[in-house]
Amino acid sequence: MPKTVTLIRSNSLSDVQYAYAATAPAEARLVFLAGSCPLNSDGSTCGKGDFATQAAKCIENMKVALAEADATLDDVIATRVLVVSSDQADLVTAWEVVRDAFGEHDVPSTLIGVAALGYDHQLVEVEATAAVLD
Repeated sequence: MPKTVTLIRSNSLSDVQYAYAATAPAEARLVFLAGSCPLNSDGSTCGKGDFATQAAKCIENMKVALAEADATLDDVIATRVLVVSSDQADLVTAWEVVRDAFGEHDVPSTLIGVAALGYDHQLVEVEATAAVLD
């Protein structure tokens, strides 16, 4: 089956290996995911104090939500990664986990440092939108 999401790179912008935009055909079904949080099945926050562990748990939980919508990481058209920190190194730590999870499907993403997130000890949340053909 052909890929639904087309990643758009630019030779006119930064030399960073990154998709700056993405498209999906008009007939695609969009899947809007709630922010994926680093929660265990019992509702506790995973990886207290650990940006990388929390980012990995967010991706793990996102994969479950995507599967329930008949989608995969390859169907994601954009992400937003929220990190509770004003330290760029913490943002990069979380970002590298998310980026590596997507591999060659380097969707357009926004990385944001925020003051707080909704759960006790939560440091990372990953929002995503996917596009699938039925």
